Amino acid sequence: MNDWQNWRKQQRAELIAQRMQISSSDRILWNQAITHFLIQGFPILQQHIVGFYSAYKGEYDPMPVMEHLNVCGTILALPEVIEPGQPLIYRKWWPQVSIKKDRYGLSVPCNTEVVLISAVMIPMVGFDDQGYRLGYGSGYFDRTLAAMPTHPLTIGIAFEQQRIATTYPQSHDIPMDFIVTERSIYALNQRLHPLSIENCARVSTQSQS
Repeated sequence: MNDWQNWRKQQRAELIAQRMQISSSDRILWNQAITHFLIQGFPILQQHIVGFYSAYKGEYDPMPVMEHLNVCGTILALPEVIEPGQPLIYRKWWPQVSIKKDRYGLSVPCNTEVVLISAVMIPMVGFDDQGYRLGYGSGYFDRTLAAMPTHPLTIGIAFEQQRIATTYPQSHDIPMDFIVTERSIYALNQRLHPLSIENCARVSTQSQS
């Protein structure tokens, strides 16, 4: 597709609008399912420094997983935009940390230690069967992943209704290692395929060994 940028812009707007219209009852059930998959399917996260995100425009809220991992002693972090067009930095987060709002209205820890994450949860506006994500168009996550010295464990998070036939991936786009929706955990092996919780725990551990 030649005009992929305008196509993505239109697709992005439609998917966000659909996500904002999810009923409260469905949102509660879907969030609970994703939380369960993340906690039970990825015990390996307890051995990582994990980057999360602040929920935005109806996204899955990862706070329950963050609180669980914090109790387990995991080092957690939230991203901060330093300059437009530059990679994100990740600042250490814990439940009682002082928070400020960034230029996008997202929560950022106040001047805590900058850490190098080794696993990251990435929100997705849309995703396709090749593991590519449709984001908000700023490119922050792709630039951040490309700039890291080693590839972290990447887990994209979305609701099943956000799956699309293709995102028309470009050379700068980076596919996710795993994608989690309210329906399943998916692993990338050329294309996405569903995994049971038990298999995910095994595969995600092996991929990091």
